[in-house]
Amino acid sequence: MAAFRFAPRHLRVAFCAALVVLIAALVAAPSLVAKPAHKHGKSHSGGLTITKSSFGTLEGAGVDRYTLANARGMSVSILTYGGIIQSLSVPDRRGHVDNVALGFGTIDGYTNAAYVKSNPYFGASIGRYGNRIAKGRFPLDGVTYSLDINNDPNSLHGGFKGFDKQMWVAQEVQRSGTVGLRLSRTSVAGEGCTLSMPSTPLCTTGYPGNLQVSVLFTLDNSSRLRFDYTATTDKATVVNLTNHSYWNLAGEGSGTIYDHQLQLNADNFTPVDSTLIPTGEIRSVAGTPFDFTRFHAIGERIRNNNQQLVYGRGYDHNFVLNPSRHPGLNLAAQLFDPSSGRLLTISTTEPGIQFYSGNFLDGTLYGTRGRQYRQGDGLALETQHFPDSPNHTNFPSTVLRPGQTYQTSTVYAFSTSGHKK
Repeated sequence: MAAFRFAPRHLRVAFCAALVVLIAALVAAPSLVAKPAHKHGKSHSGGLTITKSSFGTLEGAGVDRYTLANARGMSVSILTYGGIIQSLSVPDRRGHVDNVALGFGTIDGYTNAAYVKSNPYFGASIGRYGNRIAKGRFPLDGVTYSLDINNDPNSLHGGFKGFDKQMWVAQEVQRSGTVGLRLSRTSVAGEGCTLSMPSTPLCTTGYPGNLQVSVLFTLDNSSRLRFDYTATTDKATVVNLTNHSYWNLAGEGSGTIYDHQLQLNADNFTPVDSTLIPTGEIRSVAGTPFDFTRFHAIGERIRNNNQQLVYGRGYDHNFVLNPSRHPGLNLAAQLFDPSSGRLLTISTTEPGIQFYSGNFLDGTLYGTRGRQYRQGDGLALETQHFPDSPNHTNFPSTVLRPGQTYQTSTVYAFSTSGHKK
């Protein structure tokens, strides 16, 4: 039987018809078009994105990393373990982008023996009570509650297993003009007293009440990272939530922050005793190394023979923010790095800010880029209620009762400046 062949004209007609069918199929079924396998993010208006990736596993549970990014080159990565800001990258005055937050590139960095021993709380969400509580004891409604002594002789940042060592539930949040991530968890009654890690003296109660807590992180195209903390309880308790990021605006692992210039909107601070517990006094900063009402280089006076600096081996003190003259967020601090031109401006609803100059970084930890973290290689600026407030009636109260909602907000705004402060 002779083979059937198309004539040239028939070939052209058949080819065109097949091409039309193929194009129609692709239009009708766009899902057939291959998409890049490496993209796991969601794009929002104005170049704002959120991307989810794996950051390893911990005790069989997966740790996720969510990265928020904007159209101006800023990005921040947040872990579901500890609510940790693992990295935060922003451009310098020349447009060069660098990570300015101390941290690690793997989950092992936050959990290995050297980190546990040093316990610097890099980037962590802190609770149930940020900062120190004297001797791990506080009274509330006629009852004395006892906590872990994890910073001898005091309790620090919620105890041995504070919020910084817990897994959080993540939810992506989309709002007009921002991209966000909400982390939530239930802090059960008794947290803060870790029976498997006994301290002296032993604790017996932990924090009272079951606390429903969330932290909402949002980023906008003005390079403002906002923290909104919310909590409710079923029994009277104390709450003081903050973030413990360490900053080096010259770049993570680049050396000390002693040439960074700092200004604090604080005419007063709360002096401490030799265990870094506030004495209860509210003291003027005037005429002391604690006067940052104008810009000063951090290293300018840090070695002065001032008893408060001796106690802290540098700055590790709560500053009393001057009251705002208008409702809403109050300017708390500005931090400037002359070498890069990066400027961090912090605003908050909180009454205080803890300035910690990285005094206890001892060279045993190596960061994201494999560089050693030594004393003064990063600093923390933690917005907060005052340390040990439950034991000082003259400090702003940190008591939360059923029917009330704990709500505080803080904004970290990043920009650049070409001028020396």
